[in-house]
Parts: sequence; structure tokens; C-alpha cells
Amino acid sequence: MDTETMRCACCGFREECTQEYIKSVKANFGGAWLCGLCSEAVGYEHGRDGRRGQDGVEEAIKAHMAFCRMVLSSPVVRVADGMREMLRRRSGDKGTPSTPSKPCSL
Repeated sequence: MDTETMRCACCGFREECTQEYIKSVKANFGGAWLCGLCSEAVGYEHGRDGRRGQDGVEEAIKAHMAFCRMVLSSPVVRVADGMREMLRRRSGDKGTPSTPSKPCSL
């Protein structure tokens, strides 16, 4: 099984993937390869405002890329924080603070 190291178009995270998986991800995101966290975030962003079609996917990718370019912390930490917030909102847990009590180190 041939694998290739891919770099996420949003956060820059590198991941080793099979050719089949790479093709699948690129087909879903207009030719861009996104890591698992960013693909989830883009999918959420795409469905959040009722965006449809390839134009909506491209808008969602651009919005997420802008999020990843913020200079507050490393892209991987921001993506993880964003996913945590998304999951917290989905679970209805609004009473928990949005910042972690213990910063994570990479």
C-alpha cells in the first residue's frame, strides 16, 4: 500500500495517507487536501449557513483558512480549539469556559 505525506492546505499539519484517501479528500474539497480536523471544521462551516455546492465548499475553506492564519497560537492548537468549541456547542454544554484550564503543549 503506497502512502504519501500530505500537508493540510489550511493548518499545515502533515499526515501520511494512502493514494485512495488523498483522492477522496481532494474530491470533497475542490482539489485541496485537508487534514481530518480541518475537513471536519470545513464541513461544519459548509453546512452551518446552508451553503450548497462547490462555491459553498470553497467559501467554507477560505473561512477556515483565515481562521488558521490568525497569529494567536500555532495553527494546530487553534484548529483543535475550534473543533472543541464546535463539539461543545453541538452537545449543548454552554456553561463550560471556552479556554482550557491547562494549556496543551505540542
